[in-house]
Amino acid sequence: MELKIIRSPNRRRTVSAKMVNDCLVVAAPLRLSEENLAKIVSDFKLKFEKKKLKEELDRNQPLAEIASLLNKKYFSNRLKINSIEYVTGQNGKFGCCNYREGHIRISHKVGLMPKWVRNYVLIHEMAHLIEPNHSKAFWNIVCRYGLTERARGFLYAVGFNRNKP
Repeated sequence: MELKIIRSPNRRRTVSAKMVNDCLVVAAPLRLSEENLAKIVSDFKLKFEKKKLKEELDRNQPLAEIASLLNKKYFSNRLKINSIEYVTGQNGKFGCCNYREGHIRISHKVGLMPKWVRNYVLIHEMAHLIEPNHSKAFWNIVCRYGLTERARGFLYAVGFNRNKP
């Protein structure tokens, strides 16, 4: 990612950034220290990289389409999913489901894993629309997916810490 910093004597407090093609253009106050600016630029880079990754995942692995296929195959099209999306700020969980609203969020890190692992995480979260807890009935639904144990082992092995805040 190319970087262009524009310092302005008219700008007093705020720093802004935007992507122009593949260049991060940062507008900053003239008197802002190099140390503070470096930290702010680093944060902007991370933010824009995550946004770009999310857009690529949405384009190459559209969750709504995948969930629709899984809904048909494993749930007989019974599920009503109001929204499903990749999120980049979810670092302690693979996914989460608001079963009352029908909203599912999947960590962007899952989108970078093998498809069979991603499908397991989707089925796991989709099963919460029927069974909101991790009861025996819930696991009976999830285990219809043939690669459940393998996917759980994979997630455990990669060390994705589910207990992080």
